[in-house]
This record gives sequence, structure tokens and C-alpha cells, in this order.
Amino acid sequence: MTAVPGRAGVVVIGGGVMGTSIAYHLARAGVPDVVLVERDELASGSTARAAGGVRAQFSDELNIQLGARSLEAFARFEEETGHDIALHRVGYLFLLSTPEDVEAFEAGVRLQNGLGVPSRMTDPAEAHRLAPLITTDGLLAAAFSPDDGHCTPEAVVHGYAAAARRHGATIVRHCEVTGIETRGDDIAAVVTRHGRIATSTVVCAAGAWSRAVGAMAGVDLPVEPLRRQIAVTEPVPGLPPDLPMTIDFTSSLYFHTEGPGLLLGMSDPDERPGFATGTHDRWIPRLYEAMERRAPTLLDVRRTGGWAGLYEITPDHNALIGEARQVSRFLYATGFSGHGFLQGPAVGEVVRDLYLGQDPFVDVTPLRAERFAADSPRPEVNLV
Repeated sequence: MTAVPGRAGVVVIGGGVMGTSIAYHLARAGVPDVVLVERDELASGSTARAAGGVRAQFSDELNIQLGARSLEAFARFEEETGHDIALHRVGYLFLLSTPEDVEAFEAGVRLQNGLGVPSRMTDPAEAHRLAPLITTDGLLAAAFSPDDGHCTPEAVVHGYAAAARRHGATIVRHCEVTGIETRGDDIAAVVTRHGRIATSTVVCAAGAWSRAVGAMAGVDLPVEPLRRQIAVTEPVPGLPPDLPMTIDFTSSLYFHTEGPGLLLGMSDPDERPGFATGTHDRWIPRLYEAMERRAPTLLDVRRTGGWAGLYEITPDHNALIGEARQVSRFLYATGFSGHGFLQGPAVGEVVRDLYLGQDPFVDVTPLRAERFAADSPRPEVNLV
């Protein structure tokens, strides 16, 4: 294990995509003594269990901008860091079965197009051409954006971590944070199981565990963990190599290629908040029901494995990004409610700029944690 430094210019808590992106962007900007602490291995939390989708197809302007900026970063990731992240820009295809959803996505596409995202509405016939595994029964329309796609989350984390180290950052694994010391309204130190790090600045990027980290500094971060499960299948003969990430919006069933097979998932309304990440089969009947309705050919494909991970849910299913008002230099980037991985590159830029006192490329003030106390939630419709 890397020794715990006695002092740091800034301590980033959390070694997933958000923490490593933030550490990389800070170190690359010349911020001295950046230290990232992770209680386990890098990418061992939610990131490694993400579905890997990357997109700019959102209903909220801020999410569109964060997603689009991140897509640009993913496209140049290998050139910038030397790490191949297996980026497949095959698009995202949302399948729509109700007039209300069609209307909402038409409004979303107009907003996306106005921000430079080349999404478009399509008819059921084109949706079937794009994703031959689906049936169009009951389908009214679809929304497709060709620039979206998927890549490998762990590769992104390790790429950012290696690049952060090259720029002078220190990354300490297997080092749990147990407390944050304050003096008055100022951060004084981060206390870990392996030593105390004197610092005036903390960035919380602890995902589903962020509420506890915030509480150490007296900051309320309203984040709840919620288990989500993913299944992978045996090889599927004749799978189109450019199959888009396909989402049946009514049921939330989604799938994309994973090697020669498929990765499948959907939300489970029976799941209750908590930190459990064991897999179970209680959700499978609902998964099969959704497949029978929208992609019946998948019923003949054998599951070969799967895993469970944690979403970090906020009351409006939107991120918390900002700097705490009640304690100086406590910054946070958490609560992404399922779209954190795909926004990681852009959020790293934003947090860097907040730390440096510069205006980020997009105004994230509406995502401050205090919005809930002010009764100003920012709901996102395009959830998976």
C-alpha cells in the first residue's frame, strides 16, 4: 500500500470514475499535492458494476451538456491517457410505447439538437432496423442518438488513475476514511485508518457512501444506495456488431453487446434502499416478462452470469455537485442516480474549476445539495 502522506493540498475521497477523474483534472491543472484515498481497490464500488453506457440523450439541459462534454472526452481518452476503453459509439435507442413518452422525448430531442446533440425521432420500422432483436408490437416511436454508446468502466478508472499519477497525484488504496477534522468553518484534516492527512480541502466523490462522508464534516448529502442488477448471456449468433444500447422505456429493460453476448438489465420496483450487493433472482420473472413483450428472441438466450451494484439515488434523481456553504472547501460530486459513469469526465473538469475558483464550462449551481432545502428539485426524465 502507498504510504499515507501527512499533508495534502486536496484530498479526494473515492476511487471510482468520479474520484479518479477529479484527481486527474486537478493534477493536470498543476494543483500540488493531490491525494486520492480509496477504502478498497480502485473501481471496486459502483463504477465496476455499471452497464458502461455513455450518452447525451437527457431531458435536462445540464445533463445533456455534461453528457456531451464527456462523450468528447471518451472519444479522445486513449490518445490522452494511453488506455483503451473499448468505446463503441453505436448509439442509444429509446423505444417508446405511450403518447406521453413520445411527446416528452420529442421535446427532449429538440432541446438536445439545440445543444448540438444529433439525436432524432424514428419510426418503429427504423427502430427495428437498428435493433433487429426487438418486436415493434405496440411501439409508437423511438429516439436515437448515433454519438452515444458504451465502453468499459474499469478501463476508464485505471486510465484516469495512471494519468493522475503521471501528473503528480498520490493514490492510496485500502485506506478507509474515518473522520474529517474541522476548525471552526474550515477543514483541518482527513483522518484515515492508516494516518492523518492535514489538508484544507476535501472533495467527496464517494458515490453511494457519500452521505456518511458528508456527515463527517457536518454536510448533508441526501444520497441513498439502491441495488441494481445486471445479467450477461451466452454468445448470441448473428448479433449485429453495431447494435445500439437499446432501452424499452416503459419497462426500463435495456441491453447492449458484451463480447459475443449481451448485457441486460432493468429497474426493480421491489428493491429497497440499502447497501446489499448480493445477487438474487427475484427480479428475473419481471425481466422475462419485459423481454417477452419487447424482445422475445432473448427468451431463448441462456444467462451465464451477472452482478449487482449500487445506484446512488437523490430525491430528484439528479446529481449533487458543488461546494458546501456551511464548511469552507468541502466540495462534492455524487448522487448521480445511474448516470455518474457517463458524466465522469465532464464533472472532473467542473470540480477542478470550482476548486480553482474559475467558472466551469456549464453552470452547475442548480445541482447544489441545498436545492432540496430550497424546494428547487431538478428532475430528470430519461432514467434507466
